Amino acid sequence: MISDIFIDRPRLSIVISTIITLAGAIALTQIPVAQFPDIVPPQVSVTAAYPGASAAVVESTVAQPVESGINGVDKMLYMKSTSANDGSYSLTVTFALGTDPDINTVNVQNRVALAEPGLPEEVKRQGLSVKKKSTAMLQVVSLFSPKGSYDGLFLSNYATINVVDTLARVPGVGEVFQFGPLDYSMRIWLSSAQLTALGLTPTDVINAIRAQNVQAAVGRIGAQPMTDDQQFQISLQTQGRLSDAAEFEQIVVRANPDGSTVRVKDVGRVELGSKQLDSVSRLNGGDSAAMAIYLAPGANAVAVGDGIKAAMQQLAERSPDDLEYAVVYDTTDFVKASLERWSIPCSRRLHWSSWWCSSSLAAGVQR
Repeated sequence: MISDIFIDRPRLSIVISTIITLAGAIALTQIPVAQFPDIVPPQVSVTAAYPGASAAVVESTVAQPVESGINGVDKMLYMKSTSANDGSYSLTVTFALGTDPDINTVNVQNRVALAEPGLPEEVKRQGLSVKKKSTAMLQVVSLFSPKGSYDGLFLSNYATINVVDTLARVPGVGEVFQFGPLDYSMRIWLSSAQLTALGLTPTDVINAIRAQNVQAAVGRIGAQPMTDDQQFQISLQTQGRLSDAAEFEQIVVRANPDGSTVRVKDVGRVELGSKQLDSVSRLNGGDSAAMAIYLAPGANAVAVGDGIKAAMQQLAERSPDDLEYAVVYDTTDFVKASLERWSIPCSRRLHWSSWWCSSSLAAGVQR
């Protein structure tokens, strides 16, 4: 019997047991800790926008070309898409379990690039987003103003500019998704009565804005070909893309034969607002900016959660007054509670035995 070998050679048994113990101790520091095992197949999401189009138009002009191009991509299991009446389009492509999410994203991106020439010009101008999608939500962090000094527009853009990129750099974070971002955008509210009285249409205003809100290359003074006595060369620069409401108000929509002009301020109202008003994030009845943190495949959930909280604490030290954050959802609480609950009976044993019991149970939670 094989057991006779170890009975006759106790030193061999001790060496093998020591090696197994050391290997187990090293493995305990490398095994990721998570609330649930990673059994969800990797996914890649494709999103697009067709402003002003209905769900039927989005389905026929965007969904069909994109899905025809993506269909049959390597290791794909199935895909699911949604075309909405607000002109938005989202597609989720699910791949076989164990495939590389980065390779899947590249394959989908290549297929989308082939289908892009057949899409409407408005969709191509907006751009198509292709990125890997994580399904393991780790935490939800919310920015809010306790005294109401800042509205949802400011909070959302503060999170976009100062918080999202910082959290995305935390080791183990797969994605930082902001719920309903209210990106800054110049909004122009046209008056139908004024347009009718002046014989204009919204298309005339749109074309005027596109033509005058550009960054143009004017040229240079003193560039070749030039005489030999030219000593200086100056690059000309003009006012490029407009940045505030007052500048947009001065855009000329039409020049009349008598020398007068019709400007944007004559046919509407200009204000700095959000790009879209379809979503709102609130915390305890007040405005907020919520962000979901997704775990990268194989990452340690507890370590990543602690890293997120440390990063938010550093950001809070240089944030403006009356701006605070709260972790409103945290899956690591369940993991920590499970480890603490199962390690209580072990604490009554010897010191070394208690450590071994707690470590073994921690590894058992992952398995």
